[in-house]
Amino acid sequence: MALALPYPALHATHGGIWLASAQGEVRGIGRGEAAARAAETPMIVLNAAVTASRLGIADFSGLDLLELFAFVHPARFAVPTPAGLARALDLSPPVDDARASIFLIEAAQALLGRMARPEDWPEAYGAYNSAQSLARLRWPWSGPIGQILKSPARPERGLFARLPEWDEAGARGQPRNVHLDEQEVVQRLSALVGPQAESREGQRAYATANARAFDPRSGEGRPNVVLAEAGTGIGKTLGYLAPASLWAEKADGAVWVSTYTKALQRQLDKETRRIFPDASERARRVVVRKGRENYLCLLNLEDALQGGFQNRAAILAQLVARWGMYTRDGDMVGGDLPGWLPTLFRRAGSTALTDRRGECVYAGCPHYRKCFIERAARAADNADIVIANHALVMILAQRRADEGQPLGRLVFDEGHHLFDAADSTFAAALTGQETIELRRWIIGPESKARGRRRGLSARLSDVASYDEEGGLAIEAAAAAATLLPSDGWLGRLGENLPLGPIERLLSAVRATVYARADAQDAGYGLETDAGQPEPELIDAARPAVEALEALMRPMAKLRQRLAAVMDDGPDWLDGQARARIEGAIAGLTQRGQLVASWIAMLARLGGPLDPDFVDWLAVDRVEGRELDIGLHRHWLDPSRPLAETVLKPAHGVLVTSATLRDGEDWSGAEARAGTVHLDNSPRHLSVPSPFDYASSAEVLVVTDLKRGDVAQLGQAYHRLIAAAGGGTLGLFTAISRLRAVHARIADRLARDGLPLYAQHVDPIDTGTLVDIFRDDPRASLLGTDALRDGVDVPGDSLRLVVMEGIPWPRPTVLHSARKAAGGGSVYDDRIVRARLRQAFGRLIRSAEDRGHFVLLGAATPSRLLDAFPGGVPVLRVTLDEAVARIAGHRAPNRPATGVAAGAPESARLLPGLGEQ
Repeated sequence: MALALPYPALHATHGGIWLASAQGEVRGIGRGEAAARAAETPMIVLNAAVTASRLGIADFSGLDLLELFAFVHPARFAVPTPAGLARALDLSPPVDDARASIFLIEAAQALLGRMARPEDWPEAYGAYNSAQSLARLRWPWSGPIGQILKSPARPERGLFARLPEWDEAGARGQPRNVHLDEQEVVQRLSALVGPQAESREGQRAYATANARAFDPRSGEGRPNVVLAEAGTGIGKTLGYLAPASLWAEKADGAVWVSTYTKALQRQLDKETRRIFPDASERARRVVVRKGRENYLCLLNLEDALQGGFQNRAAILAQLVARWGMYTRDGDMVGGDLPGWLPTLFRRAGSTALTDRRGECVYAGCPHYRKCFIERAARAADNADIVIANHALVMILAQRRADEGQPLGRLVFDEGHHLFDAADSTFAAALTGQETIELRRWIIGPESKARGRRRGLSARLSDVASYDEEGGLAIEAAAAAATLLPSDGWLGRLGENLPLGPIERLLSAVRATVYARADAQDAGYGLETDAGQPEPELIDAARPAVEALEALMRPMAKLRQRLAAVMDDGPDWLDGQARARIEGAIAGLTQRGQLVASWIAMLARLGGPLDPDFVDWLAVDRVEGRELDIGLHRHWLDPSRPLAETVLKPAHGVLVTSATLRDGEDWSGAEARAGTVHLDNSPRHLSVPSPFDYASSAEVLVVTDLKRGDVAQLGQAYHRLIAAAGGGTLGLFTAISRLRAVHARIADRLARDGLPLYAQHVDPIDTGTLVDIFRDDPRASLLGTDALRDGVDVPGDSLRLVVMEGIPWPRPTVLHSARKAAGGGSVYDDRIVRARLRQAFGRLIRSAEDRGHFVLLGAATPSRLLDAFPGGVPVLRVTLDEAVARIAGHRAPNRPATGVAAGAPESARLLPGLGEQ
C-alpha cells in the first residue's frame, strides 16, 4: 500500500512548470506562482538546483528526491530524470512532463516504502543513526523518514568503526622476463570476447602486435614502444587487455593502463570483469588508481561531521558518510558516488571532503590504517592491472624511477592526449594561489577559522623534540614562509598595496599584463609573453628570488634531517611514525622541486630566453573577476621530459588511440608521444575501422550562415535539432556562444518535446549530463572541448553532431610559440584535423549507428576535410538543404518537430540511411 504524503510536487522544464497536489490534481503554472509556492510550501522536486535554474531563482529549498535516493541507496546510480529514476526503482516512467509531477510523489512513496521493509533493503544498516543526525540538521526528509525507521535491536557501528584496516604487504619482486606467443595472445583474446562474438581479424592483429610492448627490453633506456592506431569498432580495449593480462599472469608483474578521461576509466573497469569474473579476485587483481584529490578523506569528513560544516554542507557530509559505508573504494570523482550528489549542494563543501591541498598528515591521522587513499596505493602495488590517468602515471613514473622501482609496463589509451597531459604535468606556475597554498602547508592555520590544517611544526613535533637541527630547520622554514602571500593577497594587489616580496612581484606582473595585453574589457583571462620585461618587474624579481632561496634552504635541511632520523631509528619511530616522516620527506621533495622551478623561472627574467621553454605572464579572470595572477613556464616540447621520466625507465610502452596519426604520416605521432627522443624506433600498427562510414554517415558543411551572428547561429541549431528529433550533440568553441544559443532555443525545443541540456548552463556535472543524454533519445546536449572526445553514446541517442565552426586553437602565447616552431599554419591544420576526427568519432560507435556531422563554417578550407574517414560523403550545402537531408533520414517512429516546410529537391536520401 502506498504511503500517504502531505506534500505537493513540482516539476519544471524549459517547456513548462507543473504542480501536483498531494491529492493527485495536476495543473500547469507560471514561474511567478511556482517561485511563490516554493518559498512558502515544502514541495517534492527532482534536483532542486536544476529546478531553481528553471524557475529563475537563486535557490530552492524542497524535498529533493535525489537526496532521498542517495540516503536510501548509497553508492547506487540513477539517471536524474523522471524516466531514469523510474527505471532505478522499477516503476513505470511518466508518459509526459505533466504526468512527471505526479510521478515524483509516487517515487517518494516507493523510496519510503523500501525503508519500511528492512528485510528487502540491502542498505538498511546505519540508516537509523544517519537519519537521527540528519534530523538534527533539519533535513527536509527527516519527518517522513522518522515515521518509518525504528531503532535497531542492536547498536550499529558508525563508518569509522566499520571500515576495515588495510594490511602491510612485502614488496613485490621483479617481474619475470617472458615472451608472449602470438597464439597464446589470440587464445586469451578469444576467451575475453566470448564464443558468441563475431570473429574480427583486425582485433586479432591489433592484440598480437601489442604483445611486443611486453617483451624484455634490449638495453637500458631502450623500451619496447608500440604506436597502435585502431579505428572505432576494432575492440581496442580488449585488444590490449588480452596481452596485458596474459603478461601479468605469466610474469607476475603489474601493467599500468592509463587514460585521459574518467569515462574510459569506468569502461575499462567494467571490461576487466571479463578477465576476473569473480568479484573478490577482481578486487585484488584490478585497482583503479587516482590522485589523492579524488578520494574521500576520512579526517576531513570527521571534521565536517563534528561541526566543521554548517547548514547545507553539513547535510552533504552526512550523506557522504552514509555513502562511505557502502562505497567500493572511496572514489568521490568518477567512482560510485553519484556525480549529481555534490551538485545538489552547489559548492557547499564537497571539495573540502577530499585532500585537494596536499595537507595529509599520513600516519599522524587516526584513520590512517583505514584510509581509502592508502588502501588504493597499497592495492596497486600488488595488482595485475592498475587503471590510472595520464597525469598520475607521469608523476608516479618519475617518483618510482627515483626509488629504483620504475613502472615497467605501460599502456596509454587515448594516446592522442599524451602530449597535452605531459604539457600540464611538467609545467610550472608561480602564482598567488600556488604560493599561498605552500605557505599554508608549511605554517598551518593562521586564523581562528575551524579546520584541521596543520603546519610542519605540528606534524613533526616529535622530530623537533628529538633532533635539534631538525627543529631549527622547521622554525626557519616557517619564518621564511611568512614572506609568501597571505590571506587577502588578491584584494591588496587590486588596491596596489602588496605585502612582502612575492606579492610585490605579483603586483608588477599584474601591471605588466594590463599594460600589454589586448581585450582588457572582454572579461576573460589576460596574458602576455615574458620577453623584454619592464624594469619594475625585473627589480621585483630579485628580492622574490632571495625570499624563495631563503625558504628552499631550510626545506632541504629539514629533508636531510628527517632522512637522518629514519636512519638512526629511535625507540619512538614505530611503523606509523616512519610512514608519517616518509610522507613529510615526499612532501618536502615535491615542494622543493616546485620552489626550484620558480627560482629558475625568475632567474631568467630579463635575460636571454631559454629556447626549451615558453614563459608568460597572466591574470586569470572569469567574467571580469580576477582569480589568480602569476608567471607560467611550459616546455616548448613537453614530450622531452615525458621521454626522460616515463618512457626511458620503462621496459615496454603501448600508445594507442583511434586518432594517432595525421593522415598516413607517423612522424607527428612519434613527436607527440616522445619516441623521437629515444635511441630506438617504435613499432607502428594501424588497423582501420570495420565500419562502412560511406553508407552510415554524411558530413554537411553549411555555407550560408553569417559568421558572428549569434541569432542566426541559434536559429541554425534549433532547426537542425528539430529536424533530427533530438539526439544531437552540439559542440562549441566558446562558452559565451554556447550560453547565448541555449538561451534562445531551449524553451522552444522543450515545448516540442525535445529537452536540451548544456554544460556551463545546467548545474549538473558533465558525466551526469552525458548519462542523461545517453538515456533519452529525444534529448540534445551542448558542450565544449570536454565533450569532443571521451564520450561514448552508441545507438539512437546520438545521431547528429553539430560544430559551430572550425575548432581553431586559441592564439595563446604558448600556442604561438609552438606554432612558430612546428611549421606555422601546418601546425594549426594538424590540430584542427585531430579535433575534427575526434568530434566525428562521437557519431558512429557501432555498426548499426547512422547519422550526420554538420559543420557550420562557410569558410571551411578543403584541405581540412580529409580529417573524416575515407568514403564519407562531404557536401557543402545551405542550411535549408542540411535541415532537409537530416529530416529525410529520421527514423519513421520519430515524428517531425519544427522542421521548415519546402525542403529543396536536393534533399535526397543518403545511401544506407533511408531504410532506417
